Parts: sequence; structure tokens; C-alpha cells
Amino acid sequence: MGDFCIHFSFKRFMRLPCILEGTPLTILDAIIQGIIQGLTEFLPVSSSGHLSLVQHFTGQSGEAGAFFSILLHLGTLLAVFLAFYKTITDLVVEFFAMAGDLFRGRFSLKEAGPKRRMVLLLIVSLLPMALVVFLRDFYSSLSANASILEEGFFFLLTSVLLFLSDKCVKGHKKAGTMRYKDALAIGITQAVAPLPGLSRSGSTISVGLIVGLEREFAVAFSFIMGVPTVLAANVLEIGDAVKEGALLSFPVVLIGVLTSLVCGLLAIKMVKWLVTSNKFKYFAWYTLVLGVIVVAVGLFELVTGNVVSF
Repeated sequence: MGDFCIHFSFKRFMRLPCILEGTPLTILDAIIQGIIQGLTEFLPVSSSGHLSLVQHFTGQSGEAGAFFSILLHLGTLLAVFLAFYKTITDLVVEFFAMAGDLFRGRFSLKEAGPKRRMVLLLIVSLLPMALVVFLRDFYSSLSANASILEEGFFFLLTSVLLFLSDKCVKGHKKAGTMRYKDALAIGITQAVAPLPGLSRSGSTISVGLIVGLEREFAVAFSFIMGVPTVLAANVLEIGDAVKEGALLSFPVVLIGVLTSLVCGLLAIKMVKWLVTSNKFKYFAWYTLVLGVIVVAVGLFELVTGNVVSF
């Protein structure tokens, strides 16, 4: 229970336990998982799936591991705010202006400009997230269980979506021409994205490309749409995890979040380049190979009863 004690030795500090109940997480573990979260949250390979695999093979899966994964999302959330600060600020201002027009009876859907339509499209895309409230226990159970078969199957589904988006014709839709049913389709995709191994960014960007969005706009819409989702997930899950006793030491959390923030910023720039240069297909092959390997290992563990660990 001495997680908050001060250690003057650097080597001892790097091994400072993090989780008070369950298998301890060290600061080195936090750095590794922060790097994985920061890169895979935005690259189309599934951050939850990769974190789940790391925690599985290092013996750090379970409720506490799932809780730490949620906290790491705070770092990537900050990365989105920094990368799209101007756009997000404009949308917030436009949202309150729209609310004012509604209150005064001056709102007109037909006369909505691109910024206002973007706000409305984002609202429509978030409607399916109401389903997550009813499915959150199911999602949490998949992330916290001891099997990795689910991760393997959903890595394969991510691969299918990436292959489909790579084959579709380049679209030109932006906020002014994007349809509300397009936003709803992307929103439904985001609502099922908490499944471990299904990439939120990869699946939502892929569906955006499939419905005809312009490539850079598809990236921006996907990332900005994820902001309220991640905020809501943290509000819902952190309170429950603390009540259940999944307490974390502050140094480990801070270093993990900062690591995911820095790596997240790098990954956002990389995704923009990947999408515009039509290189998503490489990640389709990566998730295909990874999915096959994970399914094979999961079946081996299921049949033999032996857990593969490193």
C-alpha cells in the first residue's frame, strides 16, 4: 500500500506500483501503454484492442487495467483539442449562436451555413451513442475478460472496413454537402467502436470515405466527433472504477497521460498524411495479419487452458 511513498532511486521509481488492487502497473508500464494508446487511438488499428493485448500478455488485464486504459484516453482527448483547436472553438461559438437563434425564433435549417451544418451533423452523429449507455457493461466485460478471441475477430472486422474504404471512389462532400444520413451512419459506427479490436478512428473514417466524404474532412469529422464520446466515457467509467477500488498512484497516471498526449499529436498528423496519400490499405493488411494471429493464440489458450504471457 506504499504507492505514494517518495523513492529517490530512479530504478525504484520506474518500478513504482500503480494499481493498489490487482497486478501492479509500473511507471515503465505506463510509458509503454501511453505510447500504444497515443499512437493506436488515431492510427486505424484499435487502441483498445492493442492495450487489451498488452495487458493480457503482461498479466495486467481485468477491471484495474481497463480503468487505466480509460484514463489514457484523456491524453489523446487533449491531443484532439490541440490539433483541432481553431475548428473546435469555432464550432462551440456557433453552437451557442445557434442556441440563441432557436431561443429567439430565428433558426432556419435551410439557411444554415457550413459551420452551423457541421454542428447539426455532429449532433446527429452523436444520437446513436445513447445505445452505449445500455451496452457499456457488455463492452466493459469484453475488455476486462481473460480471452483475446474477441479482439482477434474485431481486428479482422477493422481490416475489412479499411479494405472497403481503400477501394471506394474519392468523395468530395464537406459540411455544406454532407447529408444527415451520412452523419448517422458514421455515428452508428462509433457506437459499436468500443468493441475491443475495432478501431474507432479506422472504422469511422472508413465509413466516412465510403459515404463520399472528402478525405481530410472525414478525418476531422471523425476526431472531433470523438471528443464528447471520450468525455462521456471518462465521466461514466472513472466514478464507477473509483467506487470499486481501482485506485491509481498519481505519478503513474500523469506520465501515462502525458505520453499518450505527445504520441497522440504525432499520430494525428500521421493519419492526415495516410488518408490523403491513400495509404490506409497498409493498415488493412496489418490488422488482417494481427487478427489472424490473435485468433490463433486465443484458440490455443482456449483449447489448452494455458495463457500465453511475456
